[in-house]
Amino acid sequence: MEKIHVLLVEDELTLAMIIKDTLEEQEFIITTASDGEEGLRTFFAQKPDIVVADVMMPRMDGFEMVRRIRQTDKLTPVLFLTARSAINDVVEGFELGANDYLKKPFGMQELIVRLKALMHKAFIEKEVSHSYEIGDYQFNPVTQQLTFAGATQELSHRESEILKRLCNNRNEVVSSQSILLELWGDDSFFNSRSLHVFITKLRHKLAKDSRVRIVNVRGIGYKLILGL
Repeated sequence: MEKIHVLLVEDELTLAMIIKDTLEEQEFIITTASDGEEGLRTFFAQKPDIVVADVMMPRMDGFEMVRRIRQTDKLTPVLFLTARSAINDVVEGFELGANDYLKKPFGMQELIVRLKALMHKAFIEKEVSHSYEIGDYQFNPVTQQLTFAGATQELSHRESEILKRLCNNRNEVVSSQSILLELWGDDSFFNSRSLHVFITKLRHKLAKDSRVRIVNVRGIGYKLILGL
């Protein structure tokens, strides 16, 4: 397997060097940037396999950097490092196109495991392209786009992953626990609230076809239903 090229955008120099040295020992290739502006320039110049970015940085924060990256690149995995744990901050990060987040302080082994998991998932998604028909909607989970009557909406990575699971189990209940464990890594109450926020956003984006519903099966999970 080819070495994974990581763009590390982190303004804490000591932490950046610890991450860089640790990952290089594990055969990763590491390029560093100290703020969002430098990170953005480096991303487009070097086209890394994956981005690891702090949220709070000078000149341009991680959220704005990823927002600009996602305007033209929707597939490169992004993992946020953040000391912020408020649910709105986490949701905002996923809405902008992040694939995962890790709260500081964190263990290096956990970072390595998450990076490898994201790269494996990205490889699979590039190999397998499949579109879904949801009533009058067309949903492409690879490009993360939802199209209705010629108009296309951009989905965040997290929205796309949730909707894909609902589509694969149409008219069947998908447990909240399975979604949380696969996409968030744990099924805590905090993450359950975050999942509910994403379900609400998906309902809004699917609202133009009245036959399409995402129903809440209390205490179990969610079901995608297509009526007549």
